[in-house]
Amino acid sequence: MSWPDSTGWKLDEGAKRLYVQGVGQLKVRLHRRLGGTPKTATVRREGRKWRVTVFCAGVAARPLPPTGRQVGVDRGVSCLVATSDGVLVENPRHLAKSAQRLARRQRALAAKQRRSGRRQRAAEAVSRTHRKVANQRRDLLHKLSRRLVDDYDLIAIEDLQVAGMTRSAKGTAARPAINVAAKSGLNRSILDAGWGILERMLAYKAEDAGRQLVKVNPRHTSQRCASCGHVAADNRAGADFECTACGHRDHADLNAAINILRAGLAQRAKTREVHDAT
Repeated sequence: MSWPDSTGWKLDEGAKRLYVQGVGQLKVRLHRRLGGTPKTATVRREGRKWRVTVFCAGVAARPLPPTGRQVGVDRGVSCLVATSDGVLVENPRHLAKSAQRLARRQRALAAKQRRSGRRQRAAEAVSRTHRKVANQRRDLLHKLSRRLVDDYDLIAIEDLQVAGMTRSAKGTAARPAINVAAKSGLNRSILDAGWGILERMLAYKAEDAGRQLVKVNPRHTSQRCASCGHVAADNRAGADFECTACGHRDHADLNAAINILRAGLAQRAKTREVHDAT
């Protein structure tokens, strides 16, 4: 449910009560105090719990002091994030770790009689597992995006079309896909890593802090040598990068992060030239 204006709801922060039209007064737990003018409220159900998101207008920015540092960020599956200054953040794979528990609870749910109390409790157990995985993912990505925004004036990332990359692996009746199992597994891994969530978090936190988030063309970032610039598919083999032209070796994700940073700096310089010319 969503209210595009404040006529159908009212939040009393002091009393920690939310009035919703047609429902009445609800007790809420506030994550933080609102800033600016509340405009829109969205209520979502998560199992037996509810989450309320309030969108505000006129929120004052809170710029951070400059650090004089820039970073390129490569998102991956094995490594969640690699930065151009040599930091690798391991992917905790929250969904994979909970896969057995989730499968067990889904089997229990399927065995329950429809519209029974036991089925309702089994459905809630499945929802709790999904909710825990989502909360773990969001918590890690919030901390990671906060650290990046605090430490760097410019953050360069690849302009990835995550929705297209995770499109159904089955294809169509006219053009059936091949390697469906492998593609489905990759889709799950990408969604579990939360590439799109991290990008959105970086975007609004960077805007609030007065930082610059630059999205660059991902073409050849993983195949280009950061040392000599040679591009070849054979340069990369899994997590290892070895240039077939100059012999440069590095972790493949770190090599890609350096290329991403260089592309981001070049894009920023080009934007400034265009701005100065006008």
